[in-house]
Formats: sequence, C-alpha cells, structure tokens
Amino acid sequence: MPFPLDCCGGLNNVDYSQVDLSAMTLLSDYVNVTDPNFIVAALSIVFNPLFWNLVARWEHRNRSLTRIFGSPYTACYFLGIVIIFLNFLRSHCFSEAMKSQPKLPLLDCLWGYYASVTLIAVGILLVTSSFIALGFIGTFLGDYFGILMEKKVTSFPFNVTENPMYWGSTSIYFGWSLMNASPVGLVLTVVVALCYAVALLYEGPFTEEIYRKAPKGE
Repeated sequence: MPFPLDCCGGLNNVDYSQVDLSAMTLLSDYVNVTDPNFIVAALSIVFNPLFWNLVARWEHRNRSLTRIFGSPYTACYFLGIVIIFLNFLRSHCFSEAMKSQPKLPLLDCLWGYYASVTLIAVGILLVTSSFIALGFIGTFLGDYFGILMEKKVTSFPFNVTENPMYWGSTSIYFGWSLMNASPVGLVLTVVVALCYAVALLYEGPFTEEIYRKAPKGE
C-alpha cells in the first residue's frame, strides 16, 4: 500500500494519521496472529529463555541436576544440549509461521536480499565468536552450576556488545525474515528481541551476584 510521498520521495506534507492507518492496514493484511503456526512460534520464543533461566536457577539453588548426573560438567552439557534442541525447534516453528502467511512484495527485492544477508552474516559472526570466547560451559550457564570463569571475557565480540549471543540470534532472525519477505517473521523477531531484553533484566544481576558471592580465587 503506497504512502503519501511527494514527487521527490519526501515526507514534507504527510498526513501522519493516514500513515498510521496505512501501517495498521498493512499489518492486518499480512500478519494473522490467530494463525496456529504464529501462536506456536510465539510460544516457543517465549518458552525458551523462560525454561533455561528457571532450570538454571533451580540448579543453582539445589544442585539437583549435578546430583542426578554426578558432575556439574555433565549436568551443564545436558542442559546445553536441551537448549540447543529447543532452539532448533523454535527456528522450525518460526519457519512454519513464515511459510503459512503471505509475503510482502515491498520486501521481496534486491535491497531486501542484501540487507538480509548482511544481518545474517553479522548475527552468525556474533554468535560464533561468542561461543568460541566462552566455550560450551560458559555459553550454557556454567556459572549457575558452580563452574565459574577465571575472569570476565572482554575480547571480541564482548567489546562490541555485552550480550552478543542474544543480539546475534536476533539479527539472524531479522535477516531471515527479510530474506523471506515475511511480515510475520518481522513481528516474531520483535518478540524474540523483547524476550531476550526481559531475560537480561534477570540474568545479568543474578550472574553478577553469583560471582560476587563466590570465594576468592574460585
């Protein structure tokens, strides 16, 4: 749906109420939030960070997984594998939601493709370099299992963003949505970003408290 631009592509005499109405119409035409695929994808996005935070805090309080597996390392590897599986499941649900709803022709163009490739490449770089810097244990909440790092990682990509794994993942979903010209994908990407932002409000202070209470030299 065209927006009221002047002949030079400016926005000098735009009726912004009409722009808002056009945007809402566009959203309703291309995004169906009652679609079962959308609902499942949204639930999987919300569930994942909620799951790993609850399980990790439960482990930190009770050491239940450590007792079950006999080792904090084995327990952490188990949780990490479960998280990886849930992330693959989330991506599958995300993909099914995009397939089930229409594409936006405006995004199905060369610039959209270039932007999507750039976002995916940046996301992969952030996620991969973060994993290399932290290792498996550090990536998958090892500090909640009592496996503390000797010092805070400040090398790339942590000198660019404090939470590269989360924002790299968000960038990948953003790029994937653009590559598929999918409005519903863009909406779900916003859900991803919001869930990560909320998770960080709880994870950051809790992790800092773990290290603050740790015995010196641990």
